[in-house]
Amino acid sequence: MSRPSSRAWYFSIRSFTSSSHLPSSCTPHKANDLLNEVRILSTSGHIDQALSLFYNASLPPLPYSEQTYTALFHACARHGYLQQGINLHQHLLSNNNNSNHELGVFVTNHLINMYAKCGSLNYARQLFDEMPDRNVVSWTALISGYAQHGHVYECCSLFSCMLKHCQPNEFAFTSNLTCCDYVHGKQVHGLAMKMGLDGTVYVGNALISMYGNNGDINEAWTVFQNLKIRNIVSWNSMIAGFQVRKLGAQALHLFSQMHRNGIGFDRATLLSVLSSLTEGCIHSHDVGWDFCFQLHCLSIKSSFLLQVEVVTAFVKAYSDLGGEVTDCYSLFLESSCCRDIVAWTGIITACSERQPEEALFLFRQLRREYLAPDWYTFSSVLKACAGLGTERHAMVIHSLVVKAGFEGDAVLDNALIHAYTRCGSISLSKQVFDEMGSRNLVSWNSMLKAYALHGQAKEALHVFSEMNVRPDSATLVALLSACSHSGLVEKGIEIFESMSVNHGIFPQVDHYACMVDILGRAGRVVEANELISRMPMKPDSVVWSALLGSCRKHGETHLAKLAADRLKELEPRNSLGYIQMSNIYCSGGSYTEAGVIRNEMAGSRVRKEPGLSWIEIGNRVHEFASGGRRHPQRQAICTRLDVLIGQLKEIGYMPETSSAIHDIEEEHKEEQLYHHSEKLALVFAVMNEESQNCGRSVLKIMKNIRICVDCHTFMKLASYLLCKEIVVRDSNRFHQFKNGICSCSDYW
Repeated sequence: MSRPSSRAWYFSIRSFTSSSHLPSSCTPHKANDLLNEVRILSTSGHIDQALSLFYNASLPPLPYSEQTYTALFHACARHGYLQQGINLHQHLLSNNNNSNHELGVFVTNHLINMYAKCGSLNYARQLFDEMPDRNVVSWTALISGYAQHGHVYECCSLFSCMLKHCQPNEFAFTSNLTCCDYVHGKQVHGLAMKMGLDGTVYVGNALISMYGNNGDINEAWTVFQNLKIRNIVSWNSMIAGFQVRKLGAQALHLFSQMHRNGIGFDRATLLSVLSSLTEGCIHSHDVGWDFCFQLHCLSIKSSFLLQVEVVTAFVKAYSDLGGEVTDCYSLFLESSCCRDIVAWTGIITACSERQPEEALFLFRQLRREYLAPDWYTFSSVLKACAGLGTERHAMVIHSLVVKAGFEGDAVLDNALIHAYTRCGSISLSKQVFDEMGSRNLVSWNSMLKAYALHGQAKEALHVFSEMNVRPDSATLVALLSACSHSGLVEKGIEIFESMSVNHGIFPQVDHYACMVDILGRAGRVVEANELISRMPMKPDSVVWSALLGSCRKHGETHLAKLAADRLKELEPRNSLGYIQMSNIYCSGGSYTEAGVIRNEMAGSRVRKEPGLSWIEIGNRVHEFASGGRRHPQRQAICTRLDVLIGQLKEIGYMPETSSAIHDIEEEHKEEQLYHHSEKLALVFAVMNEESQNCGRSVLKIMKNIRICVDCHTFMKLASYLLCKEIVVRDSNRFHQFKNGICSCSDYW
C-alpha cells in the first residue's frame, strides 16, 4: 500500500467533527474524576467502556489531558483496536484544534506505537517522518512495529539510520535482533557489547533466540550462561534453541534444572519441551515416555492441561512415543470445551497410522461440528486412507480436498499419490501426478515409490528419465527398490555404482540395503555378503534382514545364521531372525534345530507377529487372523474354503508344506496352510458375492506380513479359477494376480 501524502493524511484526520457540548453541571473537579476513571478502565483492559465513557463525557470539551489520550492509545495498541484508535486520533485533533505537527513527541510516540502495533505501518511511518523532533522512543516504536509484522528490510534499515541520530536502547536492539540473520545478528551483537547492553535481559534473550534460530547453539549457550539476570523468557529461548537443533537431551536437562531451581514455567516452556520429545530429538522411547508422563503430572498440577494447545501437544507426544491411541483419545476428550481444528487434527494424526478407521470416524465427527478441515487435517486423513487401503475412502477425501479449494496444492497432491498407491490404484496415482501443474521433488519420488511398490521397474525408470529436478537420496532408494522387485540386477548395479558420479549422491545405508536385496534375490548371496563387509558404515537391521530373506529363499543356512545373529543383536525384540531361521531349518528337514530356535525365541519372550488380513465388503472392513479365530462366520468360511481347495487341486494346486514351520504330520501341515488369513479373506469375499448374486472384477486384500509361497501359489490359481483379479498388499509390495499369473513374475 502506497503511503498517503501529508496533505491527504492531514485532511483525512481533520474530517472528523464533533458537535458535542458539555453540560454546565460538569465542573473541572468532576471532569478530572471522569478522566481518571477513563484511564483506570483503559489500563485494566476495558477499552470499549473507557472509550464510551470518554466520548460521552466530552460535553463540552474536557480539559486536554495527554495522559488520558496516551493511556487510551496504549490500550488500543495492546488489543489491536485499529479503528477505535483512528477514531480517537480524529477526536484528539478536532476537539483540541491541533494538527499532527503540534501534538508533541510524547503523544505522537503513542500514536506511532498504536498504528505500528495494529499493522498500519504506512501511517505510522508517515507520522514518524512528519515529526519535527524525535527521541529514542520514536525510533524504537517504529522499529518494533516493523519487526512485529516481519518487515525485515525496513526494520534493519531504520535501525541503521537510527545510529546516526541517537543511541539505541535495549528495546530497539531486541526488536532488530528478531529480524536478523546470522551475519547481521553478529554485527548487532558486537554493537550491543560496545554499548554495554549485551548483558541486559531483553537483549540477551533476543541474542539467544537469534543464535538458536540460525544454528549457532554454542553461541546461544554462551550468551545464556553470561546473563547475570535471567527471566522465564531466557530459559524458554534456550530450551527452544536446543529443540530446534534436535538436541532433545539438553532441552530436557535444562528444563529439569529450571524446575529444580524453582523457576516457574509457562505454556511456551511446555510446548518446546514436548516438541523435543516428539520430533526425533530423544533416541530412547523409554526415556521420552517417562519424561512425558512426569510432565503430564506437572501440567495437571499447574492447570496448564486446561489449555487446548497443551493438550494437543501431549496427544502428539504420547502418539509419537508409542502410547495407546485410547490414552490419546482420553486426553482429547478432556479438551471438549475448547477444541479447535488444531486439536482435531492432532488426534486424527495420532490415529492415522495405527487406527486408520478411527481417524476417519473422527474426521466425520469434525465435519459434523461444522469445523472446516485445513491443509494439515486433509494431509493426516489421507495418511489414514493409505493405512486403511480402501480406494473408496481416498476418493471421497480427494473430492473434499477439491471442494475445499485445495486442488493443485503440491503437498496434498503428493499425499493423494501416496494414498492411492497404498490402496492399490496406481492408475489414480498416475492421474494425480499427470494433472499436477507444478511438481516438486517429493512428487517425483512419490511416483517412483508407487511404481516400485507395484513392481513396475520399467515405468519407474521412465519417470526417472523425465525428472526435471535434481534427485536426492530418497530418489535413488526408490529406483533401486524398483529394480530389486523386478529382478533388474545389472541395471541396479549400474545405478548404484554411478550415484556419486552422475548425481553427487554418495551411497548411504538404505542404498546398500537395496543392493543387498538386489543381489540376494538373484541368488548372488555371497556377493551380497561381501558388499556388506565393504560398507563404510555399520550395517543396520534392514541390511541384515535383506540378507536373511535372500538366504531363506536360496537355502544358504550358514550365511543365514550370521545374518540372524546380527539381527538379534540389533533388535532383540524382533521375531524375524528367529522365524526365518526356524523356517530355513524346517525347509531342510532339520526339525531339531528348528525346535532349538523356537525354544530360544520363547525363552527370550519374543512373540511372532500374528498374520492378519483385511478386506472391504460393502462399507465395512473385515479382519481375519490365521485360523479364522477372530471371525464369527469361521465355520462357514472354512467349509467354503475346503470346497475351493478341492477345485484348485484339480487344476494343479499342491500345498507348499515347507511354509509350515512345525515338525508335524504332512496332513496337519496342509491344514495349517489352508487357514492362512489371506485365504480366509478371499473366501469370505467370494461367499458374500454368491449370497448377494453380485460380483466384483477385482478383490483387494491387505496383509500385515509378507505373503508366503503357498498363499502366493493359491492366489495365482484362484484368480484363474474364479476369473477375477486378486490384489494382495503385503508388508513389502503389491501382488496383482490375474489369469493365473502374478505381476511380480514370482520374483519377490
